[in-house]
Amino acid sequence: MTARYEDRLRRVLRYIHDNPAGDLSLDTLADVAALSRFHWHRIFHAMTGETCADVVRRVRVHRASFWLAQSDLPLNRIARQVGYDNTRSFERAFREVFGVTPVAFRKDGVPGRAPLILRTGDDDMYDVKVIDAPARRLAGLAHTGPYEEVGRAFEQVVAVFSAHNLWPQARGMVAVGYDDPNTAAPEALRSFAGIEVGAAFAIRSDLSEVSVPAGPHAVLRVTGPYAQLGAGYDHLFGRWLPGSAREPADAPPYEVYLNSPQDTAPADLITDIHVPLKPVGQSTG
Repeated sequence: MTARYEDRLRRVLRYIHDNPAGDLSLDTLADVAALSRFHWHRIFHAMTGETCADVVRRVRVHRASFWLAQSDLPLNRIARQVGYDNTRSFERAFREVFGVTPVAFRKDGVPGRAPLILRTGDDDMYDVKVIDAPARRLAGLAHTGPYEEVGRAFEQVVAVFSAHNLWPQARGMVAVGYDDPNTAAPEALRSFAGIEVGAAFAIRSDLSEVSVPAGPHAVLRVTGPYAQLGAGYDHLFGRWLPGSAREPADAPPYEVYLNSPQDTAPADLITDIHVPLKPVGQSTG
């Protein structure tokens, strides 16, 4: 695939993420790509496995799910902020992706589940495992802004891996968060959207490299929409750590995504939150 088509794909993905409330019609996105409507639709689908409409809907309703879970904004305002002129069309699109209405999601989470599902393989909803995690080498892109918008950077990284047939060398997707969202302004939050690769992988010039050190980690598994991850962090930092004999290491937490919203329903998304820990016996207290 030529760099020209890769650039067009990445330009369109950036536009979708940056303008969720804007005109994201096929004609507009074709104009952004500088290709005819007919040809762009076929090229986009062949390159991504999704239609433009699929991506637009996914980005919009996942963005809305964070506002539903983390704010008291009225439904009609959330609908407008993600590009829907009326709540009826917004509710229909949200239900198609999440399986419930926005009102039900705000109240109860995903169907048949508690608002926060934390699973690590047994019946303890709040079970946290301490493991010796391996070192991870990531190829990806930095993101500055609300953590819930890190998908914008991931789309760019995915486009590069797809354009250059790098997926056989990929080992999974990881996001590193460098700032505390409780103390830093949303627009100032720093994160990294990465794909794990091996030592022999040659990092392309249009990607950056981040290394995550090996060591003991507290790992908590969240099953469900990404909007629920904040509650997982609250449990780890607000309940588990204070109640344990462990201290966090001087390294940022990160998320390992075990599946993807591109082909997985929100209720079935699985994310492992990793918090690096100091070795036993090492304490600053």
